[in-house]
Order: sequence, then structure tokens, then C-alpha cells
Amino acid sequence: MKLKHLHLNVRDRPASEVFYATWLGMSVARREERMTFLTDEDGFELDLMDDDQPGPMPSWFHFGYRLPSVEAVVELHRRMSEFGLAIRRPLAQDHSAALFRCADPDGYAIEIYWEAPHAPLE
Repeated sequence: MKLKHLHLNVRDRPASEVFYATWLGMSVARREERMTFLTDEDGFELDLMDDDQPGPMPSWFHFGYRLPSVEAVVELHRRMSEFGLAIRRPLAQDHSAALFRCADPDGYAIEIYWEAPHAPLE
């Protein structure tokens, strides 16, 4: 079983569509009157629904995008920072992981990360 979709209520759906397409590689699969369905190359679906006043998320809430390498994380952090996007947690890296958190147009916290493969649990 795999988690295959996430639903977010957003104030400005076109701005959110651009953010997720530009920065996180999502593409529009379908648009409806109040909702857009975005997908990635693995078939994950992000549903964006119009909402003038989405409720606040808890401060600890975030969702993540795993990148294929430390270099990819560092490069995306550089590009987002230079563009002036909100970085919620600075870039941190060591031999086993690299990560940072940014925010989408509605302030949802997104963790961008890579981590080394772990040994299987016994």
C-alpha cells in the first residue's frame, strides 16, 4: 500500500499550480471548476481546491518531496533562495541526509530532502 494523494485547500489556485509545477515538477492532469489535480512522474496526485480561507495547519505539519541526491537538494535550495521563496528551515546536510523546508503560496510547509538508504529493519 502506498500513499498516493494529498488534498490542499488554497486561496489562489493558479499561483499554487505554478509553484508546484515550477519548483516540484508536478503537472496538471485535470482541472475542474473548483479543483485542480496535479501529478508527478511516479503517479502521486496533489489536489488543489479553491478556498478563500483555508484553516491553519499545526506548526509541526509538513509534507515532503524526496530528491535523488544531496546535490539536487542543495541546487533547489539555491534556486529557491535566489528567487526569494520563503525558506522555513535552513539547509542542513551531513553524510546521511540533506534537507530544508520551504513554504508554498498558502504557507504550507514542504520539506525537500534526500537521505541515505537505511539498512532494513529485522
